[in-house]
Amino acid sequence: MELSGRRALLTGATGGLGRAIAKALADQGATVLLSARKAEALDQLAASLPGEGHAAFPADLAEPGAAATLAAEAAAAGEVDVLLANAGLPGAGWLPDFEEEDVLRTLRVNLEAPMILARALFPAMVERGSGALVFVSSLSGKAASPRTSLYNATKFGLRGFAFGLRTDLAPRGVGVSVISPGFIRDAGMFADSGAKTPPGLGTSTPEDVSAAVLKAIRANRAEIAVAPPVARALSHFGMISPAIAARVQSAPIGQKAAEAVAAGHAENDKR
Repeated sequence: MELSGRRALLTGATGGLGRAIAKALADQGATVLLSARKAEALDQLAASLPGEGHAAFPADLAEPGAAATLAAEAAAAGEVDVLLANAGLPGAGWLPDFEEEDVLRTLRVNLEAPMILARALFPAMVERGSGALVFVSSLSGKAASPRTSLYNATKFGLRGFAFGLRTDLAPRGVGVSVISPGFIRDAGMFADSGAKTPPGLGTSTPEDVSAAVLKAIRANRAEIAVAPPVARALSHFGMISPAIAARVQSAPIGQKAAEAVAAGHAENDKR
């Protein structure tokens, strides 16, 4: 599906990945409906994008009912041809250290909100015979790692939901794709933590992610992993050999990297 003249709803728009995706969509002639928590930042982003008609839809998807309200507001403003579910919370740390509400908020943002948005928006796409649903997951949705059981659960779940929905919508003209980034430099949850990349795995850029989004929409790709070859190979190994992967991840180097990421996110939460 080509993007020129299409309307795309993008969640998590003001983060580093969101900004790169928003620009890529607008550069291709799409009108971007931008959603995130901060209205002022959304307005500034909308004004900075090429093209016309970009609009801000402030929403805190961690709040009950917010996803359904966002879907209704976006649809009321005009046809939504593309859903790009990019918003996410890190959910990094020991599970007992999370309050119950923290668990629920992470589940709402990372898993429930994409499901609710898709449920609300894809029937109109089916009626028109075209559309695209793109879900930003993670290599953490393919292979587990220490201190990320909550995050792993949401990203494993998001991939499963997307692939199941793809089987439903394949005959109906609506594409469903998953973008699975690895370590992204300069933006995203790993960069925000301030932790160092584990040796040998390498990083990708926000622009690599946005390019994958465009490719997924145009070609209706089931999944695109955005990571160097070693990271992609290790995540695939983690899927097919979880017991061995768990032993490797439990080694001191894996534990140290995981602790640094969790500590970085915990410090950010205090600010």
